[in-house]
Amino acid sequence: RQVKPRQTERERERLDSFPSGDEDNTFTGNVNNEINGNWISAPTGSIHEARLKAKVKRRLRKNSSRDSGRGDSLSDNGDVVRSVVPPTSPKGKLLNRRSRMGKGRGLPKKGGAGGKGVWGSPGEVYDEDEVDVKDPNYDVEQENCVYETVVLPLDGETFEKTVTPIVQEYFEHGDANEVAELLAELNLGSMRGDVPMLAVSLALEAKASHRELTSRLLSKLCGRVLTAADVEASFHKLLKELPDLVLDTPGAPQMLGQFIARAVADNILPKSFIDGYKGRVDSEYARAALDRAAVLLRMSRWTGLRFDSLWGSGGGQRPVNQLIKEVNLLLKEFLLSGDTVEAERCLRELEVPHFHHEFVYEAVIMVLESKGDRTLQMILQLLKSLCASTVITVDQLRRGFERVYLDMADLSIDVPCAYSLLEQFVEQSFNAGVIDKKLRDLCPCRGRKRFISEGDGGRLKL
Repeated sequence: RQVKPRQTERERERLDSFPSGDEDNTFTGNVNNEINGNWISAPTGSIHEARLKAKVKRRLRKNSSRDSGRGDSLSDNGDVVRSVVPPTSPKGKLLNRRSRMGKGRGLPKKGGAGGKGVWGSPGEVYDEDEVDVKDPNYDVEQENCVYETVVLPLDGETFEKTVTPIVQEYFEHGDANEVAELLAELNLGSMRGDVPMLAVSLALEAKASHRELTSRLLSKLCGRVLTAADVEASFHKLLKELPDLVLDTPGAPQMLGQFIARAVADNILPKSFIDGYKGRVDSEYARAALDRAAVLLRMSRWTGLRFDSLWGSGGGQRPVNQLIKEVNLLLKEFLLSGDTVEAERCLRELEVPHFHHEFVYEAVIMVLESKGDRTLQMILQLLKSLCASTVITVDQLRRGFERVYLDMADLSIDVPCAYSLLEQFVEQSFNAGVIDKKLRDLCPCRGRKRFISEGDGGRLKL
């Protein structure tokens, strides 16, 4: 394969000066005497060697960027000679982090703190930037400015959407300090006096334990978030809106009277609050609320009524002994009246669904201690009604019966016929659909003892 030589500037000038007839001959002669700009006066064999050397040189120049780390040269015989030569490629210079000044120990420049995107050497602390007076963006008025976050005051609609979830969440966790912190972050403005009104109106539709929590919340907020004037203004508004509150909560006047009496006892309402309405009340609901508050305050002075237990406490906050006493009173009242609906309402008001197994346990114990068929039938009817209305869950019912099964050894000491009575009650409960077959089969039975014969000396055999 022959390599077509490149046409140089000198060759073009010669071709232009010659006539067209001798153009081909002149070009051929020049090609034979010049290859890649090198004049050759050798025979044909030397021309072939020159072409090979030129080809190798072009290949070396093409691969110079890839093989920049090693120095390659060409010997006189056309062989490639590799020698150790410092890298001359621009890429090699960029990768080399040593100083090219010929000074130093070859460490990185500026201690590693120089270059694009570098924050500085480790441990370097920057001073605050001083304001440049000559800066075109410098403004004298902004030098002494203090920037603060401004919270806009709440309007009526935003107030209700913001505060209602806070109060409802408080009914779940009962932490008044958290509510005070959340309200302090808001700019209540003129709506500050509506916080007690909103809390009381929500508590009227809630449970007794929630009303107790609301009374404690008002006492905690007064002095931190609210003032005594805010609380007094809220109760004035509540008395005016009682006709509307009665539509949703029929017992609202009596409950509001208890709230007023509790607020006076906690010293967040002045004692003259009730006296200020004497002879100036037009609404019968407001009159009923104020009369209820006045009666409770007189009872506290004469009989020592404690307002801290006016609403009662939630089931999770009561001591166990008190809950057991209330369960026993509930069962005794039911045996006297036989009112299943009233017993169910009282059990719901206890607000202890996790403690209903104690109710089942005490009910079965009453059946064993009564030794009468009337008590057995009444307790069976009550348990069937409570299970059908899902007031008592299957798990609580099972736990109550299992507790009785475990205590039968001690119960049989006081009630000798306890095993037979328990078997009879469990069998009737299973027939009535109160318990399942698995719980019935767990019922313990007493082992029988008998004499073997007279010759055994009166020994008993199990």
